[in-house]
Amino acid sequence: MDRLDAMQMFVRVVETGSFTRVAQEFATTQPTVTKQIAAMETRLKVRLLNRNTRGVSLTEPGTLYYEKCKAIVNDVAEAESVVQVRQHQVHGQLRIGSSVAFGRRVVIPLALEFMQHNPQVEVDLSFEDRYTDLVANGIDVALRLGKLADSSLGARTLGVNPWVLVASPQYLKKHGTPRRPSDLKDHATLIYSSVQGNDVWRLRGASGEAVTVPVTGRLRSNNLSALLAAARAHMGIAALPCYVAQESLKAGRVVEVLKTCRLPEQEIHAVYPSPRLVPQKVQAFIAFLQGRFDKDWWESLPRGR
Repeated sequence: MDRLDAMQMFVRVVETGSFTRVAQEFATTQPTVTKQIAAMETRLKVRLLNRNTRGVSLTEPGTLYYEKCKAIVNDVAEAESVVQVRQHQVHGQLRIGSSVAFGRRVVIPLALEFMQHNPQVEVDLSFEDRYTDLVANGIDVALRLGKLADSSLGARTLGVNPWVLVASPQYLKKHGTPRRPSDLKDHATLIYSSVQGNDVWRLRGASGEAVTVPVTGRLRSNNLSALLAAARAHMGIAALPCYVAQESLKAGRVVEVLKTCRLPEQEIHAVYPSPRLVPQKVQAFIAFLQGRFDKDWWESLPRGR
């Protein structure tokens, strides 16, 4: 078995926490997977995994090696996908899943462009804010934000989704502009209950220090558009993804607050039911998405959605 195959096995052992499951994925035996990981550790002269009755965990060197291996495996998969996509005509129905706000503002224009490039593809869009089981709901590929919970899925990291603090100029004129994170406790805040349900915002200050700020406000919602509307109506300060706030920021309806501070970014992933034998239409869509979420990607979104 070559070194790339061993790296693929190592990555999947880390992500699934199971030698047996990885053996099934690679159509081999559990002792073979164990032997490959052991040989890798011998060659590197370092322990990569801690093994116990509850599963496996990464050592510190193992964590560094995993990140590098994952990048290599993803790069190889991407290279193969690009070649395969160019060699074969993509066709059939592609069911795409996403959250509602991200789907409406981001996925729809991307899906329409993908259809224009692939006239034999039929697209079925499914937007849900609750967690959706891909297999049970027949989803071919979903775009998900944040840390992935189900490591048995196939996944490709596409980029990051940054957030900003915004408020209307009228609100800030009446209530003052926060100068430091601790000032937020004296302001009305608009709380996104799906992420900020514990009424605590976590930021990084100008010098990179972590800051935790308790917040209060009269409006709480699991709908980002509702929070944007409230911010535009001078109801308080909202934490919003850049893709939600960008049009209102450009129009001056809201302005960014605490520009020197950063909110946590969410990873953007394309996820699919299995990392093995990925359908051509899914490979084609993921290849199409590569590079679409580079720096300041939200600036190029179509307006007026």
